[in-house]
Order: sequence, then C-alpha cells, then structure tokens
Amino acid sequence: MNLVSAENLTKIYNVGEIEIEALKSVSFNVQSASFVSFIGPSGSGKTTLLNLIGCLDKPTSGSLKVADVDTSSLTRKKAAVFRGINLGFIFQDFNLIPVLSVYENVEYPLLVVQNVSAEERKKRIASLLETVGMIDQRDKYPGQISGGQKQRVAIARALVTNPRLVLADEPTANLDSKTAFMVIDIMRKMKEEYGVTFIFSTHDQRVVNEVEAVYTLQDGMLVEDAIREGETNV
Repeated sequence: MNLVSAENLTKIYNVGEIEIEALKSVSFNVQSASFVSFIGPSGSGKTTLLNLIGCLDKPTSGSLKVADVDTSSLTRKKAAVFRGINLGFIFQDFNLIPVLSVYENVEYPLLVVQNVSAEERKKRIASLLETVGMIDQRDKYPGQISGGQKQRVAIARALVTNPRLVLADEPTANLDSKTAFMVIDIMRKMKEEYGVTFIFSTHDQRVVNEVEAVYTLQDGMLVEDAIREGETNV
C-alpha cells in the first residue's frame, strides 16, 4: 500500500521576475512501514520535496497524495489538522522548545493538535521516553542535555501523536558517529514496532547505508532510485 504517491510533481518559486523550478516532474511511491532516503547536493530539491510531503507548501503542478489524501487541495487549516494527525517531524537542529522540559517538549504536540486525555498523554510520553532512553532525564531542559539526547527527545516528540509518517530532515548531521548510529537504530526499531514510515532528507552516508531505498535528486529532478537487495516494500 502506497503511503506517499507523487506523479509529475513540480514546484516553481517566483523570486521577483525570476522563476526557480525547484522540482521538475518528480514521480515516486513510498509504501507504508518503509525506511527511505532522498539524497542529493544542496539545491537539488530535497527540502522542497519534504515541505510538500509535510503539507508545509503546495506543488505548482502534478499530483501528491499522502495517506490517500490529495494534500494540494487542503486549506491551510485543514493541512495543519492533517499534519497533526498523520505526520511527525525531526530536524537537524532538534527544534526543542528551550523553556519546556524534556517531558513537556514531548507532550507539546498532543496539547496543540489532539484531544487526548491527561491519562493517555502520560502513558504515551512515558512509553516513548522509556523507548528512547530518556525517561530519567524527563525533568531536564534542552540546555542541560547533549545533542544526541536532544535528538532522542525529538524522535519521541515526533512519534507521540502516533503518526503514520515521520519526515526527518538531516537528523544526524550534528551528531558524532556513535550517537548517529544509536539514533538511526531507534528510528528503525520504531518503524518495525509501530509500522511508522520514515522519509529522510540527508547528505549523511551513515543514514543512506541503513535505509531500504534511496532516491537521488539533482537540479530538481529524480535522476536515480535504488532499492536494497531483498527489499520489496518501496
């Protein structure tokens, strides 16, 4: 089952009188419970593509469906609701809220986008913090923990709404190798345990080596895709 389907996806930005074609007729499918990476040099269109899949922007033309929804037809309000229910996000710079504790950072998406009871919130947060190895740090603030710990908190935050898809933009770029592999392993376990699909945008070969399929972008075009031997779910 395809969780994400793109056909002839094009995105044009207007900068003054200049048109910049960030994506040029890109087509691909990603099935549920996949571990997929888009790679390519800076300016290749990776971030634009993640923004479209994440309903943060709309394509200029072409078709994009996420969880069987034509996301280009969503209003801004409906797109926000759709993100809150279906999507999680992990960022290179973690994007934790500095004045909130580890526990409160993970709780925040539930308070913003979902009507979840206090009891259910506590259950989900405790379970995820235990899974990512941060339950003992629950009362600390982002400024009191390491980069690797911040990214583990960010993973828990991305998963607390039980999303079907997590978009990870350079999630290991600021981590040393040992921590990066630990973070990748946590995400893979989440995929296997909860059936979450992870789509990465990355330059990091450490991530590329661990995914099931790699799509290469160059100058806004999909120039190559490679599925790992033995994998059939992408």
